[in-house]
Amino acid sequence: QVQLVESGGGLVQAGGSLRLSCAASGSIVRLNAMGWYRQAPGKQRELVATITVGDSITYTDSVKGRFTISRDNAKNTVDLQMNSLKPDDTAVYYCNANIRRSIYSRQSFDYWGQGTQVTVSS
Repeated sequence: QVQLVESGGGLVQAGGSLRLSCAASGSIVRLNAMGWYRQAPGKQRELVATITVGDSITYTDSVKGRFTISRDNAKNTVDLQMNSLKPDDTAVYYCNANIRRSIYSRQSFDYWGQGTQVTVSS
């Protein structure tokens, strides 16, 4: 089995900062791209940021210049540093990882964390 465990959500005032962390554990042969998604009430889940094994990074336009994604391949972790938070950033944030689990197959699958609430007050 594979587990993604998130931490670091909470309540913060607009302009403040939070850091989210996600740790992957379990039967992992290769941890491919990792990322963060978010879902606000009444809205679809959207991509926030992704990072590949080679540190190629993508951000959604609304967080560019404010959020920074990073990963530690030795620890199987991915972090999201969120600065200059806005009320529109309020959402449940989900960690995502594409993982290869078997040495006998090159197939890889997407896994999700349980989500962590981020609330930004105005």
